[in-house]
Amino acid sequence: MDAATLTYDTLRFGEFEDFPETSDPVWILGKEFNALTERDDILSDVTSRLWFTYRKNFQPIGGTGPTSDTGWGCMLRCGQMILGQALVCRHLGRDWRWDKGQRQRDAYVSLLNAFIDKKDSCYSIHQIAQMGVGEGKSIGQWYGPNTVAQVLKKLAMFDRWSRQVVHVAMDNTVVIEDINPGGASALNGCMEGAGAMVEEEGPLWRPLVLLIPLRLGLTDINEAYIETLKQCFMLPQSLGVIGGKPNSAHYFIGYVGEELIYLDPHTTQPSVEPSDDGQVHDDTYHCQHPPCRMHICELDPSIAAGFFCKTEDEFDDWCMRIRRLSCNRGSLPMFELVESQPSHMVSVDVQSIDSLRQNFINPPGEKFGCFSSKK
Repeated sequence: MDAATLTYDTLRFGEFEDFPETSDPVWILGKEFNALTERDDILSDVTSRLWFTYRKNFQPIGGTGPTSDTGWGCMLRCGQMILGQALVCRHLGRDWRWDKGQRQRDAYVSLLNAFIDKKDSCYSIHQIAQMGVGEGKSIGQWYGPNTVAQVLKKLAMFDRWSRQVVHVAMDNTVVIEDINPGGASALNGCMEGAGAMVEEEGPLWRPLVLLIPLRLGLTDINEAYIETLKQCFMLPQSLGVIGGKPNSAHYFIGYVGEELIYLDPHTTQPSVEPSDDGQVHDDTYHCQHPPCRMHICELDPSIAAGFFCKTEDEFDDWCMRIRRLSCNRGSLPMFELVESQPSHMVSVDVQSIDSLRQNFINPPGEKFGCFSSKK
């Protein structure tokens, strides 16, 4: 199986098309590029995104489970990529660039270690797979966008370094009162123990990762949503979209013309062990070839869109931009933005910390560990 996978992946690397020479603007995670004059800038920006793919020969998940996620972990890897982009924005900034072969900043090293394929890494494939059991997914089962969003929300509660909120907006509705100070911002800080964050004095706002699971059609994407989807990639708060085709997930980071630009996790690479000082040989965590593209009409209608707001002002700006989008004629809004929770919606955010710890975090024989910033 491994030999077949490697042969397949080797062929895939030889099939990537160069980036098109076009006068159409290129939008990548809120940044606009000119494909004719800024090709190197485009490729540098894409290469600087964290690229999480299938891995093999890592520690068995749960102690006795799979040692590779090939064939089932693509949506989990896409979840890692969209959250990884949020952490880059949080700790390094949207304009940060990766320099191959250079010693990286401590914040980058801490960030990457959070995703290493080990049971004690905050956002490892091990933690995502085991946390998914609480969402009704057995280890090794394929996830949809909503499931991975819910799992990331739970795992973020134990990230003491980033101290950010992951809020999942359900029913195609973003409720502002669930996000502003005293709402979701306080939720992820009210849990004590198990390595969770503890509320401290000071401003209540925490950097926000907003994930919005959506269905933009029945079996195919409704073309009325296409322009709105494109506009989402133009927002400065954009984290991109996770989705793809049935049972084949991709991380979409932008578009050019009628094509979506994406990072593909369907490449199996060996697992990576950090050195004693925490440094990671990181070449395989950055896509160093032109990004993949697909026609937007080929997108499966089940997706999750992501946005990052480091400050409350950025969230207010996002709300203003979303309201403007909803006024565009000729296209449908992908979701609704409301001030307060509609009566038909029931909040399911509040959970028992004891239940969370028992069912998700400390299965028999396992220990949960979370990373911390380097001093």
